[in-house]
Amino acid sequence: MIERDTATPAPSPEINTFVVGLTGGVGSGKSTVADTFSALGVPVIDADQLARELVAPGQVALDEIVATFGTAVIKNNGELDRDAMRQRIYADPAQKSRLESILHPRIRQRIRTLLAGIKAPYTIVVIPLLLETNQADLVDRILVVDTPEKEQLKRVAARDGLSDNAVMAIINTQADRQTRLEAADDVIVNDQDISALTEHVQELHKYYMDISHEH
Repeated sequence: MIERDTATPAPSPEINTFVVGLTGGVGSGKSTVADTFSALGVPVIDADQLARELVAPGQVALDEIVATFGTAVIKNNGELDRDAMRQRIYADPAQKSRLESILHPRIRQRIRTLLAGIKAPYTIVVIPLLLETNQADLVDRILVVDTPEKEQLKRVAARDGLSDNAVMAIINTQADRQTRLEAADDVIVNDQDISALTEHVQELHKYYMDISHEH
């Protein structure tokens, strides 16, 4: 099922591609949706991938993380210990905010730089915390991948080996489903198989190609 709002805000003037922000809760299927758009030839920018690049050894952001959180969040090989960092930020909102203050401005700038170099009709930007970090102004349209909570629990447990309590702790740090749905221009309800999901993406691809030519 796809739900759609026909309103289409104007794109940022310095960016020549229509920008669709893809978001959704943990385990909702954002990566699968993004990969399906990519297979159709649509440029995809992934904020999580940019974050991983920004915290690679030798990067300024990693140096700031060490200065802020100490060497306990660094592995012996010099890489960021993501599990240790995750445990810290989920246990302490203040530490989560400090990490975000280091990463989010850099991710935001990198997204804008990449978008400025894209000439395709439209681009997908995957930002899991699009609403939580108030970055909706980066995009022209918001696409939410929505999945029932029980499906989120099952998928994340299978993918990451986490307990239901650990997955719920992650879910509780994110915007609730109702907040995401109210902010969405388009919604893919991902509660069926991959063929149904692919069909939804193909339908939206045609729609985005059409509206992108209006801008």
